[in-house]
Amino acid sequence: MYTLIGTDGKPYQSEQKGTFGGNKQGKIYGGFDCPSANYYIARGQYVKNRVFFADELTAILAGYQPCARCMKERYPLWKQAKNQAPGDRKHALEIYRSLCGY
Repeated sequence: MYTLIGTDGKPYQSEQKGTFGGNKQGKIYGGFDCPSANYYIARGQYVKNRVFFADELTAILAGYQPCARCMKERYPLWKQAKNQAPGDRKHALEIYRSLCGY
């Protein structure tokens, strides 16, 4: 069994492995091959805040933003959404989700 984070931000058990990882402290999600995440994991600094998601939409609905390092095609959309909703993370995530086609 795998522990994943749902759209409500709470953990649940799944028989399926997640497809995205994240950092619950920074509310950032990215791929398993992320150089930044792997750098910190190798040093043991990231492991206690590591979370996993079934898919990208779940990460977004749980309130996570894309990693600037490994989500290079998505991060500009996140910046655009933040600029359209300054100071309102929830609204920015709604805009971002729409920009991603979800």
